[in-house]
Parts: sequence; C-alpha cells; structure tokens
Amino acid sequence: MAHLTTTGTAAWRTAWRTGSRWLAAACTVAVVGTLVSACGGSVDLSKQALNPDPPGKMYALADSYLNKGSYSEAAKRFEDLDRDHPYAPEARRAMVMAAYAYYKAGKFPEAIASAKRYTVMHPGTKDAALAHHIIASANFDDIRDPHRDQTATKKALAELKLLVQRYPDSPYTKQAVNRIRIAENLLAANEMEVGRYYLKQNKFGGAIPRFKTVVSEYQTTPQVEEALYRIMEANMALGIVQEAQAAGAVLGHNFPNSQWYKRGYALLKSGGVSPDIGEDSWFTKALKSLTPGSKAAPKVEPKAPDPGQPPAEDMPSPKGGVPVSGGSGKALGLKG
Repeated sequence: MAHLTTTGTAAWRTAWRTGSRWLAAACTVAVVGTLVSACGGSVDLSKQALNPDPPGKMYALADSYLNKGSYSEAAKRFEDLDRDHPYAPEARRAMVMAAYAYYKAGKFPEAIASAKRYTVMHPGTKDAALAHHIIASANFDDIRDPHRDQTATKKALAELKLLVQRYPDSPYTKQAVNRIRIAENLLAANEMEVGRYYLKQNKFGGAIPRFKTVVSEYQTTPQVEEALYRIMEANMALGIVQEAQAAGAVLGHNFPNSQWYKRGYALLKSGGVSPDIGEDSWFTKALKSLTPGSKAAPKVEPKAPDPGQPPAEDMPSPKGGVPVSGGSGKALGLKG
C-alpha cells in the first residue's frame, strides 16, 4: 500500500509538472494573444489619434465638403479639426462652421449645441454673431403656427434680441429685426388664442392676463387692438368698470379709427360710461413709462460678412408660411 502510495504520489507530481508546463504554455499563448489583440486594438486607436495633417489642410477639406453640399460630412471634418488641433487659429472658426454645417444638414439640435459651445468659449469674437444667428435660425425654423406650442418661438426671440443688442452692426442683425417682428406676432397671436378660449368659457380670470400680456409685451403687433377690446369686454362682464374704461381710453387714443374701438365705445355706452383712464388703473401703471415709438425697431446698418462667413440670406425662413407682423411698429401711448 505504501508502494502504491509512493508510486501514486510520483505519478501525481509528474502530472502536476506536465500540467504546469501546459498551463504556462497556455498562459503564454493567452498573453501573446492579448498582446496581439492589443496590437490589433492599437490599429483602431491609431485611427483616433491626432490627425497628422496640418490645420489649414483639414479646414480646406471640410470647407470643400461644405461647398459640395455634403453638410454632415463637413460638420464631422470641422469637428475633427477642432478636436485634433484645438489651439490652432483654424480650430475656433471650425467650431462655428461645424454648427453652420449641421444647420444646413437640418440637424438643429447638433447645430444649436455646437453654436452654444462657441458662444461660451469665444464670446465677443467676430464669429460670435454668426453663432448666435445659427442658434436663432435653428429655433426659428422650428416655430409653429399660433395654435401650437410656441417654445421654439420664445427661444428664437430671446436669441434674436440678444443678437441685435450685442451685435447691432453684424451682417445678421437686419434679418434678426424682421424675425423679431414675426416671432412677436406669433406669440401675441398665441396669447390671443388662449385668451379667447378662456373668454368663451367665461373664465375671465384666465383670459385677462393673456390679453394684458399682448398689451404690455407685444405692443407693436396687430393683435394689440383686439387685446384692448377684450380687456374691456372681460372687465365689463366682471363689473370692473374702471379698468374697462381705461382700456377704452388707451384703445381710442392709439387706434381712433379701429373697428375694435367702435365696438368698445358702444360697449361702454351700453353700460352708461365713457372711455376714461384713472390714476389707479393697470394701464396707468403699466404704460406710464412708455411713449409712442419707444419700441420701434432700431435702424440697422449691417456690415458685410467677413470672408468665409455665410450671408444672412443663406439661412432659409421656416416652411409653412409664417405671417409677417402688420403692426404699426409703435408702442402704446397714454391719453393726455
């Protein structure tokens, strides 16, 4: 039995050594395989390494794709340049041109993200106006008719106003001023839609704030005449005669020949009162600091785009026939 045990032990040791050698060989193969795999991986990584081409050559290639209408590819090439040569002078322009290429490709979220990144990293530079223009245009192209959600319109309006305020002589400001009128017209129309709905439901508390928003924020739009009348109508229904009289006075002072004023005047007369604005009315508090023409669009003398910058007209208007404001362009004034 002892012999058998010794023999068995010797056999086990031999097998263990053989197995160890096999295991070592297997591990060597595995390591080599890993190294081979790593080498194979290094081939993929090399594709992600910095592009050895000079920035000027990369920019020219991206620009060529842009000129050929391959906008998505152009955007990718501009972004490659920005990533591979972040400190090159061409990289800064490539960032905003990537946004422009995305816009032309109809990829608005990507265009907005890239343009916003530029405005954060390079505010006040000569291409900053273009970046704001791209953000405004991408939102503007997404606006809807007054019956639908106006989130994109509000975003576009905010960006357009920022563009006009910060870069009054940019190549894009003149178009921005016109688009501001369009956006305000749409927002005013939307407020009127909601206000009329509440009015039909006799929910005057919900209707009046909508009409007041048109009067206070969108004074240069055509909707302001009806808004003033609707304020009269709602307040008369509530028995708040003084506010109705004040609305009639402002309506008559600013739009004496308006059909809405004729209807409003008749409404007040039917209640035994006349248009009159008191010192304690909402209109006195809201409009006393305004004078006619205070919100007129600024006169703009735009500069020509710099070499390489797209013209404003290259940004198409939204589809679907967005109405242009037909307002007077003058702010409301108080009687007296």
